[in-house]
Amino acid sequence: MKIAIIGGGSLGMLFSYYLSWEHDVFLYTRTKEQSDLINTEGLHIIKSGVKRAAKHITAAPIAAWQGSEDLTIVAVKQYQLQSVICDIKTKAKRSLLFLQNGFGHINLISELPAASIYVGSVEHGAVRAGGNTVYHNGEGVTRTAVFKGSEGFLNEFSSSVAATFPMILEHDYHGMLIKKLVVNAVINPLTAVLNVKNGDLVKNPYYHKIFSMLFEECAQVLELHNKQEYFQNLMEVCKKTATNHSSMYKDLENGRQTEIDAILGYLVQEAERKNIQAPLIHNYFHCIKGKEQEREGA
Repeated sequence: MKIAIIGGGSLGMLFSYYLSWEHDVFLYTRTKEQSDLINTEGLHIIKSGVKRAAKHITAAPIAAWQGSEDLTIVAVKQYQLQSVICDIKTKAKRSLLFLQNGFGHINLISELPAASIYVGSVEHGAVRAGGNTVYHNGEGVTRTAVFKGSEGFLNEFSSSVAATFPMILEHDYHGMLIKKLVVNAVINPLTAVLNVKNGDLVKNPYYHKIFSMLFEECAQVLELHNKQEYFQNLMEVCKKTATNHSSMYKDLENGRQTEIDAILGYLVQEAERKNIQAPLIHNYFHCIKGKEQEREGA
């Protein structure tokens, strides 16, 4: 199968590395410098402190993508999606899989004419370590679901990947994305503001109190019917990734824009639309926006 991956960040490189074992992968990056580096030196992954053998894949700038591959995986950040959506709308000829956090991208992809559109929820820990290197810090799964079209192709693709990089086919895209949104909405802003690792939100009783209160607000805004199931999943993710720093923590640490608008920003809008008081959601949203402002002024 020929697979295009749009986006040379941590997820784009992670997926390129693992999918290239079974498929022909073409990685499309924001800059020519990055694609040249990957074409020259290959793609590297660091797992458990060990740098694995380079994978040689074909890379090119995003402008070179023509949408002719069997599947195009869109792995850019939520806030970068708008800049590529016009190209996707006019060039996409086959199936599309979107891997953004949050729920805001659903409005954008609803406008696409493609017959087969899928969405994914990535549970791996990945941190970019250069133009052609990514740390695979936490093993997980990728959950995928149909947004538009049939499950046939998605089932075939999910079954074709290596067992070391498992994919699970879900039947309810909305529930899948909301479950990931809850995880991101609680863990990411708290760890970024408190400057702690994920596990500290469970170990420290004072942090855990804020953790629980923020979850309660999220549950109210999202109208979660089985709160205990969502909270249990949140706790399990926190414990499983206890020694990791969240992606939002790393984004701030490295001077990058965060995905706060797609995560808590979405919940702020939902709370206002439903006339629900959500002070912690608003406060942590503005804390992260404030930290981004500090970075811009540095």
